[in-house]
Amino acid sequence: QISLELDTDDLPIDLLERRTDIAIRIGPLRDSTLHARPLGTHRLRVLASPAYLEVHGKPRKVADLGDHALLGFTQPDSLNRWPLRSVHGDEWTIRPTLAASSGETLRQLALAGTGIVCLSDFMTGADRASGPLVQVLAKETVDVRQPVNAVYYRNTQLSARITSFLDFLSQRMG
Repeated sequence: QISLELDTDDLPIDLLERRTDIAIRIGPLRDSTLHARPLGTHRLRVLASPAYLEVHGKPRKVADLGDHALLGFTQPDSLNRWPLRSVHGDEWTIRPTLAASSGETLRQLALAGTGIVCLSDFMTGADRASGPLVQVLAKETVDVRQPVNAVYYRNTQLSARITSFLDFLSQRMG
């Protein structure tokens, strides 16, 4: 008995302005005026399609990424810091060859063989399991997990429908 309206913009929205009950936020939370319900964490991985790797070769070390097409985010800049161990530490800041505001757009570009991308497991688990995307630089990848939270305003008395939906999400994503 819940009807959903999905707004798939990757940028944070103002819940009151958009008349939105719940937003799903991935990564560290910034707004302390919101209640948050943790839904889980998802690992970041550097991925490419086998077709891309066949044409351009597989990077053997992090520095090799400079010779590849890198798919990154237009914002925030933190999403262009990949969890890769190198002489500079446990983070490798990329300069995207092609940038998009949507993780799903970047996923589709990677699937099409356009370049190498860093995305969360929740977006790419099925792709990795069936083969359209493969992990690259696995030994150099630092185990970084992004928190996933459902957020809503503190002043909101949670109705049964919102509580039920949050329980459903927690079970599916946990």
